[in-house]
Amino acid sequence: MKVVTKAYGTIDVSEKQKILFPSGLFGFESLKDYVMLDAEQQPFFWLQSAESAAVAFIMISPFLWRPDYELNLVDEELSDIGLSSPEAALVFSIVTIPPDGEPMTANLQGPIVINRDTRLGKQLILNDPRWKTKHDIMDELSQNAGGGTAKKVLC
Repeated sequence: MKVVTKAYGTIDVSEKQKILFPSGLFGFESLKDYVMLDAEQQPFFWLQSAESAAVAFIMISPFLWRPDYELNLVDEELSDIGLSSPEAALVFSIVTIPPDGEPMTANLQGPIVINRDTRLGKQLILNDPRWKTKHDIMDELSQNAGGGTAKKVLC
């Protein structure tokens, strides 16, 4: 399948890269079909809309730089994407890179959760007061040196 991307122009993608967001993403509810692409600089990824080349998000796993990150959810919150096991979950945060040299931030309050088996995704809003929409990645990485592993996703 060919997709027109914001970062790479027109490229071929495999079926394994396709992610369906049945409810869309917040602010982009009408766009449901996306592809996940490796960014040129790891550990980042692109979440590119397959329906609009202008809509693409940079993502990172929050567990790489926030070892204390947790999503305390009940099973019902992710049942619509068929997720019943934390092992099948991929969790990402949307990254903002301001053009004016301000710090690169990640949204830990609104994570993207993808069921790796069904390739269905959903954006959540967490009510945990620890997680904000703008976390300075480099500052918090230096404070939490060593990274971490995934915490329990489902309760």
